Amino acid sequence: MKNQHLSFAHELEMLIYYSTIEIGSRRVDFFVEGKRMLRLKAVTALHDLHFAQALNYLEAYNLPIGLLINFGSRSLEFKRIFKTKHADNKK
Repeated sequence: MKNQHLSFAHELEMLIYYSTIEIGSRRVDFFVEGKRMLRLKAVTALHDLHFAQALNYLEAYNLPIGLLINFGSRSLEFKRIFKTKHADNKK
């Protein structure tokens, strides 16, 4: 069996956009395969605030899809977050 690995960056400094204008930078928890943001939490439960924050990161980084993962509850929680207005999600 061939060993397969995903490429990723931890605490990657990424550019932030407003519309198509670069306005600064911020670190993302993990960036996988050069196209997916992972937002990690360790809270007892995910709330609307966490989903809104993850969606705002997608907007700021101009990314189509991200993953919100919570390690703080009794069982692992995860939610795929996607930006409906991103060109990659309009197929």
